[in-house]
Amino acid sequence: MDIPRIFNITESAHRIHNPFTPEKLATLGAALRLEPGDRVLDLASGSGEMLCTWARDYGITGTGVDMSQLYTGQARLRAEELGVADQVTFIHGDAAGYVSEEKVSVAACVGATWIGGGVAGTIQLLAQSLRPGGMILIGEPYWRQLPPTEEVARACLANSISDFLLLPELLASFIHLGCDVVEMVLADQDSWDRYEAAKWLTMRRWLEANPADELAKDVRARLTAEPARYAKYTREYLGWGVFALMKR
Repeated sequence: MDIPRIFNITESAHRIHNPFTPEKLATLGAALRLEPGDRVLDLASGSGEMLCTWARDYGITGTGVDMSQLYTGQARLRAEELGVADQVTFIHGDAAGYVSEEKVSVAACVGATWIGGGVAGTIQLLAQSLRPGGMILIGEPYWRQLPPTEEVARACLANSISDFLLLPELLASFIHLGCDVVEMVLADQDSWDRYEAAKWLTMRRWLEANPADELAKDVRARLTAEPARYAKYTREYLGWGVFALMKR
């Protein structure tokens, strides 16, 4: 079980696999008013930076689940590096359908709502692990401005304009799903740059080390096209944020 290999290549040097910086993660932890002993579940936890730094900074405990063997290994190493391996556990597995045996204070899916078939299904999945009064975290894209055409939406790597909502509409949708929105932290263009532009050097270094690999042609094409595509489309049209929800 693993994610497509291309993602393990392009994001192999990332500690955070979404458009957040360490500063944004710290802001989110502070905004949630985390306390020592709070238990956090992170589905599609990537390289574990959120759980590891929150364990270090706020004394939380938690579990992360991710399909990537590479990212799960990196998460375990990060926990050792930060001295929190006794507070956080990382499981290599499918986060879709995962329910914690022990109820948690915060149940998160930060950027992978496909695990529940979309936002609504992911909220339902996370709620199964949540203690009464706990918070759900959803990381989700939104349109900063509506693309003028479907072609532009696809250039933003969406399937269609209808894939995402404008921010006010996204916030309203959480209410319709029976949740209060109690906090949010949004990416900005600088944090988007750190997520996207960091891939380019990783791809270049990988190409130098693996010129004969079966994916070398694909990686070369991505490295050639991605800087201009990202600057013209994703950076201008697509926002991203983490939204803290409490069931009504």
